Amino acid sequence: MADDDRSPEDEFQELLRSLLGQGGTLGPEQLERLAGMGIDPAMLQQMMRQLQGAFAGGGDGSIDWSATRTQALHLANKDGHGISSGDRQDFSDAFGLATLWLSEATTIADLPVPPRALTRGAWVEATLPVWQELAEPVATSIADALTAALEAQAPEDMQSMIAGAGRLLRTVGGSLFAAQLGAVVGKLSLEVVSGGDVGIPVMPDGEAAILPQNFADFGRDLEIDDDQLALALATRELAHARLFRHARWLRLHVISQVTDFARGIHVDTDALEDLAARFDPSQPDELRTALESGVLLPQRSEAQSAALARLEHLLATIEGWVDVVAADATTRLPSAGRIAEAVRRRRAVGGPAEQAMASLVGLELRPRRLREAAAMWRAITDAVGREARDGLWDYPDLMPAPSDIDDPSRLIARLEAHARGEAPERDEMDDALDALLASADATSERDAPSDHDAPGDAPGDGAPGDGAAGDGAAGDPRDEGPAGPRPV
Repeated sequence: MADDDRSPEDEFQELLRSLLGQGGTLGPEQLERLAGMGIDPAMLQQMMRQLQGAFAGGGDGSIDWSATRTQALHLANKDGHGISSGDRQDFSDAFGLATLWLSEATTIADLPVPPRALTRGAWVEATLPVWQELAEPVATSIADALTAALEAQAPEDMQSMIAGAGRLLRTVGGSLFAAQLGAVVGKLSLEVVSGGDVGIPVMPDGEAAILPQNFADFGRDLEIDDDQLALALATRELAHARLFRHARWLRLHVISQVTDFARGIHVDTDALEDLAARFDPSQPDELRTALESGVLLPQRSEAQSAALARLEHLLATIEGWVDVVAADATTRLPSAGRIAEAVRRRRAVGGPAEQAMASLVGLELRPRRLREAAAMWRAITDAVGREARDGLWDYPDLMPAPSDIDDPSRLIARLEAHARGEAPERDEMDDALDALLASADATSERDAPSDHDAPGDAPGDGAPGDGAAGDGAAGDPRDEGPAGPRPV
């Protein structure tokens, strides 16, 4: 066949064979041909190295997350910009003043680690373990769906061979998803302004940070002095980090709710098979768009919708508290209100975290009741003060419920009664707990041995006064002492 008669598919297949046989490297001629087909040579070479590694390792079914880190850092560091010493000093000063202001607005203690200015690449390194944890259930689901689709389409006489290749295919599918995760996290690093900007605890415990490279983009259209903007954002970031540091249970609570939602996701195999049937290798953007749009993820189940509602309430409660504390701490800033409103709007329309998680696991991290939650925290603060307000984060069962956001008066009444030393008002939980304890006591009394039990009638029978209740039968080695078995 003449070169001019080859289709784009023939050319692409030839390039794949060449790459698999040459260690994933491309010559000048191949690079030019790939560019003509609209394919990113760097991404293709990376994919080929992953495939070669999967074949060489035999495909043990595990997901190689190194592709996530490589791709994310490639995007985060592509401009080569760092942080100037002047910027580091400016944000260090902003964090120092914000720390003093927060000590007047909350009783939650300061962080053990000084806050810092981070490059985009450093933010990727710091947060990647959490993104990987959140995305792993979906990566596993997609990899399993690829394997299931192969098994369903293969003839019966080939099932034994397919079973051997299943782990390899699972490895390849998981690696491709890992690379997609890297692309999303890399793009995210170009947008986030601070560690708590995404609403969930992606930074290591007790750490706070601001990304100066993205700071200018955030305030470009606000027409607010950079010093005021830096102070306001530093205050919010410190409040967010302090909260998760203080409420040790909260970090695990948020992460587990997200992963529980993700584990309920099952890939739409019909959409996957349809995409594979019409996939054009010369147009790889279709596959990328499918992954980013979430078209492979089916509609949420009822259980997932309920989990999403719980997560939205939790995120709104967190963000509302941060809003109120930051507002109280920044009363000296003339533009504090405008900055807070800009942050709320950014979160309400869908910040970078929502877009990232929506493409990965079909999950929107949008605190839909942020304003209502902030109003609840304001009412609590005005009624009982900051110490009683912050004490609600000490244990999970003290947290405000969704009904408290609707009407915080009952929660405030309980807090006021506690401050006066009065017993809290009983509720349905108290009644249910009393019933459970009463049932347990009744069961214990019913199962306890009677004083009138005849010898040998009960497992706990023993000589009077020997304290042998619950001992074994005569001759049991457990009854042997220095003199041997006890007489019956």
